[in-house]
Amino acid sequence: MPENKLFPPEGLRPPSDYSLSALKASAESGNILEAVACRCSADHTLFFSLGSTEGRMPRAEAVAPWISGASRDISVLSRVGKPTCFTVKHLSSDAKGAPVALLSRRAAQEQAMDLFLEHLKPGAILTCRVIRLESFGAFLDIGCGIIAMLPIEHISVSRISHPKERFQEGQKILAVVHSIDRERRRFTMTHRELLGNWMENASRFAPGETVRGIVRSIKEYGSFIELTPNLSGLADTREGLHTGDAVSVYIKSIRPDRMKVKLQIIEKLPPLDHPDPVHYQITDGVLTHWVYSPPGCEKSVIETDFTAVSP
Repeated sequence: MPENKLFPPEGLRPPSDYSLSALKASAESGNILEAVACRCSADHTLFFSLGSTEGRMPRAEAVAPWISGASRDISVLSRVGKPTCFTVKHLSSDAKGAPVALLSRRAAQEQAMDLFLEHLKPGAILTCRVIRLESFGAFLDIGCGIIAMLPIEHISVSRISHPKERFQEGQKILAVVHSIDRERRRFTMTHRELLGNWMENASRFAPGETVRGIVRSIKEYGSFIELTPNLSGLADTREGLHTGDAVSVYIKSIRPDRMKVKLQIIEKLPPLDHPDPVHYQITDGVLTHWVYSPPGCEKSVIETDFTAVSP
């Protein structure tokens, strides 16, 4: 998966790669580094092993105060065992003469936020990490602990009841900047545009095939079966089925002019232990206008115009 080209931290490296000279160079340049926090002391100082140098990050340098929840103890305690971005503020020695680096995640976050607010615009594709899943959407780390919201309705064209049906916490995904509230320093993301339009998804199937699907909704007139996150078809309702059930379906017809896939349910299948891997049609760049509907479709056009969103 491509990395965020707008904000490319040097990344997580083996501790042996952090030589004293490299840390000195980072202190002078302000480059953002990343390492795993080893432990957190009783006074909420985070400790890092950086080759032969011990890294220390006091609580005040662990989280920028403008980030929601920054004052809570868990915001520091939860960094243990996780990759953490930081800048090197300065180098010193302890009582035994061993090198010690004072680290600041807060400075890295402020640097990243300034960069995002200055350069990001709607349509930009970023590499993100899923950090929390709620019924209304997914919280994404878009770099250095800067959190963005991915509403559930922006995850895919096919509707789901909870983001856990698509993602797992800790998973790396791609997402698109949908809108930016620069005054409140908030970012809203979208994801469905990267999963392909109707034709791109429908081209993966053909009438006469039998494939696996997931029941997404059940109506009086039929059941909507998801074939891919951006493609669903309609089948006659069958007793004993529930939303979220896996089924095998026979594809009766595919009609781009009506944006319809007609299905027949064959049987219920065992559930999957985890969400299917995400398959992206678009992986980098900046989107300006995305159209889901096929050309000449008789239904209302489904589209996203990123140029119409105020930056």
